[in-house]
Amino acid sequence: MNKAALIFAAIFLATGMGCTKKSGDEIKIGVFGPFTGGSAPMGVSMRNGVQIAMDQINASGGVLGKKLVMVDRDDEAKNERGGQIMQELLDKEQVVAVLGPINTGVANASSRYANERKVPMIINVSAGAKVNELFSEFPENFVFHFVANDDVQSEMIVAEAVTKRNFKKPALLCDDTNYGQNGREKMEAALKKIGVTPSYIGKFKIKDTDMTAQLQQAKAAGADVILAYGIGPELASLSNSMERISFKLPMIASWTAAMSNYVNNALKNGNGTLMPQTFIESAPRTEVGKKFLAEYRAKYKEQPIASAVSAAQGFDSMHVLKLAIEQAGGTDGAKIKVALEDLQATLEGATGTYSKPFSKTDHEAIKAANVQMAVVKEGAVLAQESDSIVK
Repeated sequence: MNKAALIFAAIFLATGMGCTKKSGDEIKIGVFGPFTGGSAPMGVSMRNGVQIAMDQINASGGVLGKKLVMVDRDDEAKNERGGQIMQELLDKEQVVAVLGPINTGVANASSRYANERKVPMIINVSAGAKVNELFSEFPENFVFHFVANDDVQSEMIVAEAVTKRNFKKPALLCDDTNYGQNGREKMEAALKKIGVTPSYIGKFKIKDTDMTAQLQQAKAAGADVILAYGIGPELASLSNSMERISFKLPMIASWTAAMSNYVNNALKNGNGTLMPQTFIESAPRTEVGKKFLAEYRAKYKEQPIASAVSAAQGFDSMHVLKLAIEQAGGTDGAKIKVALEDLQATLEGATGTYSKPFSKTDHEAIKAANVQMAVVKEGAVLAQESDSIVK
């Protein structure tokens, strides 16, 4: 081969012209969350759910004839890391949309970049993330929510405790993160609307294992039920601390009490804990949910799923994004946003069926009708029974 031919060959390979798969044949989707640490069950499950959806879509020909490709990053549940990842995904990787993250602080630190770069972001696990609140700063809001947010959850938790169960003196125990304190604020507001004042309000830190001091104060205040907001490990410490000091109150918690690291760490002390859920692994409500569950278990060899809600919402968020890209006829962020706000196709999802889940003024897809109460019983998360909590 002469010198000119060698130079041509080098240029050919260096520019990627020799690759069978061109970047134009792919649609890159950014996915990020905590894949290590205490929040990892939610992050990994969400990512796996998105991957199951991508596998289904690609097996059916992709989107607009193109293959979906995931670009994933571990934010380690660190706020500043989330912001860095969003900039990398949007500026360097040039993803057409972003799914995630998990933690409230991370979501609030990163969502501004979606609006600044005009790239759709579907937050699919963080319940406390600001979404509709962003319209005041960004009228052309590119941030969407596929989660039972804290307004929905707090109303359900309070209604379960006071209206349905007739508890009179609820104690609020929440972690000191953005997530926990937002939940505490929302529960206080929900209680105030029905004329109830908490008997005690306490908080705990991430990685705390002994809640004795807080529980003793709740006991002294005459608390008859615990309303808790936190993630799995600390909620388990709360249940275990109640058992340790022989002060076992019923507990109604945020959806995260369904995490494997609550159920497995609390063991028998978790029995009877109630929480709102969009997806209950033991009782999927849709045929799509049943198929999703079978495919998830086959691919990841995991039963129960570490965070079934995170997995199902991740799965549904990818499918709703797929419908929007198809309706937009391309990957332009502004057109995808408009499509999401006026989705013509019905989403048959794992968590339910959604017709026009978003609008121009409301980017919250999941309403109270999409959520049900579940209970922990003998190491499993089950659909609530009428006598599932004992006073």
